[in-house]
Amino acid sequence: MNKLYIFILAVLAPLGVFAQEKVCLSLEDCREMALMNDPYIRNSHLDILAAKAQKQEVLAEYFPSLRLQGFGFRALQPLIKINAVDILGDNKTGQFVQDVFVKLSQKNGTEPYFSTLEYGYGANLTLTQPLYAGGRIVNGNRLARLGIEASKLKREITLRTKKEEIGKAYWEIVALEQKRSTLNSLDSLLRELEKDVESGLDAGVLTNTDLLQIKMKKNELKTGSIQLDGGMKLLKMNLFNAIGQPYRLLRTSSGSDAPFLDDITLTDRPDSLLPPDNYYISEEEIAAGVPERRLLELMVDSKKLEKKMALGEVLPSIGLGASYGYSYTLNGRVNGMVFGIASIPITDWGKASRKLERLDYQVEKAQNESRYLRSQLLLQAHQLWLDLNVAWEKMQVAQENVALAEAAVRDLMARFHAGMTTLSEVLSAQAKLSEASEGLVDSRIEYSKALTEYTGRK
Repeated sequence: MNKLYIFILAVLAPLGVFAQEKVCLSLEDCREMALMNDPYIRNSHLDILAAKAQKQEVLAEYFPSLRLQGFGFRALQPLIKINAVDILGDNKTGQFVQDVFVKLSQKNGTEPYFSTLEYGYGANLTLTQPLYAGGRIVNGNRLARLGIEASKLKREITLRTKKEEIGKAYWEIVALEQKRSTLNSLDSLLRELEKDVESGLDAGVLTNTDLLQIKMKKNELKTGSIQLDGGMKLLKMNLFNAIGQPYRLLRTSSGSDAPFLDDITLTDRPDSLLPPDNYYISEEEIAAGVPERRLLELMVDSKKLEKKMALGEVLPSIGLGASYGYSYTLNGRVNGMVFGIASIPITDWGKASRKLERLDYQVEKAQNESRYLRSQLLLQAHQLWLDLNVAWEKMQVAQENVALAEAAVRDLMARFHAGMTTLSEVLSAQAKLSEASEGLVDSRIEYSKALTEYTGRK
């Protein structure tokens, strides 16, 4: 019984791999997964947190600073050593008194001089409150707020760019899948045509050369199909790595719960595409609404604040403070005091004037760049609308080409069955139908990409 149980498990274990559930991903699913797993998007959130932390750091300049300091020293020799000659002078009186001190010190075993400050220690607590710092504290906080806003805008741009990248990668895979359907349809036509040729060959109406042409065409399709499958796998791996979707390359590989690569399917199709007029947004509205526009304004504002910060470096700074502590040098005692601080840089004005002149040029430069880039944003909006309309017109032409190619194939197939045309003409018409179908797929994907990029600017 145990052997039978083990045998059943051994048979069913590999089947569990084949019974792996398929994964279906829409375009929105892929975008959401990318937003959760992309390292650059996670880093953009960290940039916002870092900017907020910097603002809190600058905000602390408004509040008093409390500092505890301690000191201690030990000298090799006393810092102060005084005898009678030092006090009374190098004269008879000084020498007389010094001699008396020498005799007394020899009698008592002491030194004939006074010494102190051989060691000392102390500690104090100081509280300082800035009252005015030339506007640097206020402008520093304004600059920090601009940094937070800039980080949020950069994150919006990163999110939009990633969505566009995922959309393009998604539609490229869908395009290959639809081209695969085109190849399958053409293969079915060739199989039907092969049966007709074999029947004609048996009836003596057609030659073996006709059958060889069919087989060569089928091999050509098989080669194209192999290349298409390889390209599709590569594009899928690139997309799944970007969105964090696990997969495995071999269906029979064990030790992994990830689905087989071919079992992950993309569900969205560019079928219900409306004309560009249904999506129109004014170019001015697009240019004004994109984060890049606000970033340009922040660039100018930040340069102006940098200039004010530089000016504040040469303006007076005023502060109040209090200190309380204990020190032991000559004797130990506790003491405290209050104090005011006023600092006026005098010799820095020459250097500061050159710095302010340099920052003036940077402000003007930022304003010039802002005006130019705003016009570029408007031009980009015009280009997106133009690209969308061109893609739509190309798709209409591609649809018309498919309709014409289908009509040509139907006509030539009927003529071929009536013996009024050759097999080569039929195969040529089918090849043109395949080319037209692939062109339609490409034009639909191109329109979908252009639409994604255009509507992403809302």
